[in-house]
This record gives sequence, structure tokens and C-alpha cells, in this order.
Amino acid sequence: MSVRIQSHRFDIGAELEAFSSGRTDAGAMVNFCGIVRQDSESPLARMVIEHYPGMTEKSIRKIEDEAKDRWSLIDSLIVHRFGELGPGEPIMMVATLAKHRAEAFSAAEFLMDYLKSRAPFWKKEIRSGEASWVASKLSDEAALDRWN
Repeated sequence: MSVRIQSHRFDIGAELEAFSSGRTDAGAMVNFCGIVRQDSESPLARMVIEHYPGMTEKSIRKIEDEAKDRWSLIDSLIVHRFGELGPGEPIMMVATLAKHRAEAFSAAEFLMDYLKSRAPFWKKEIRSGEASWVASKLSDEAALDRWN
């Protein structure tokens, strides 16, 4: 189980290769990578992601442990960036290893829903010189509710 919070860009292919290399105990690997999306209505110059070091990692490790217990995960990897990111850059990735695909998919979805709605990150979008904080969406909250 690994959680990394970092400012520098990651290579998803290299991350997945390192994560799964030599693993013969898993029958399924699921991965997801979130990227900074460009909105055509109002062009995004950049996104700024803030967090509290230590608190963020502790919070994510706790939910990662819950995922491991709920779905008998063999391993998981969570990488999340902070700082200034431009459109098209990777924000985060989740990878899970399990004996069977259903467990790997469910655990990955659970982790992604948590990261989107509850992980202690604050996102600010910069558009045409104006900054605004990204608000929580009802759809994200609904996605998280299904795990209760």
C-alpha cells in the first residue's frame, strides 16, 4: 500500500509498471488517472491544489486501509499532486491489485470517490486572471454515499 502526495508530474505508465512488476499473486489490476480538464466555455489557465502535509497522507492512508479490508486488496497505489497544474496534466492516479476484477474495480472506485469528495485537498481554478475555489458537487457526494 502506497500513498504519495507530490508536486512533480508522474508518468502513469512507469508507475503502473513499477506497481505491478513481478506480481503473480493478483489476477486483476485496475487503474484510473485524473487529468486537468479544459472547459471550452471559459478557458482554464491553471489549477492550484493545496493541502496540509501530514494530515492529507494520514487521511488517505486511513481510507486505503478501509478499502483493503472491504475488498481483500493485495496492494494499492495512490498518487496525488499539489501545486500549479495546467490543462492536460495528470492530477492523481489510483491503482489496485486484487485476486479478482470485481474487488479491484470496487476498491478503485471507492478510493476515487473518497479522493474526489473527502480527501483534504483544496482546488482553485484560474481563468482569465480570476481565481475561484472549486465547490463540491452533489453528484460527487452521491457517489460517495453509495459506500455507506
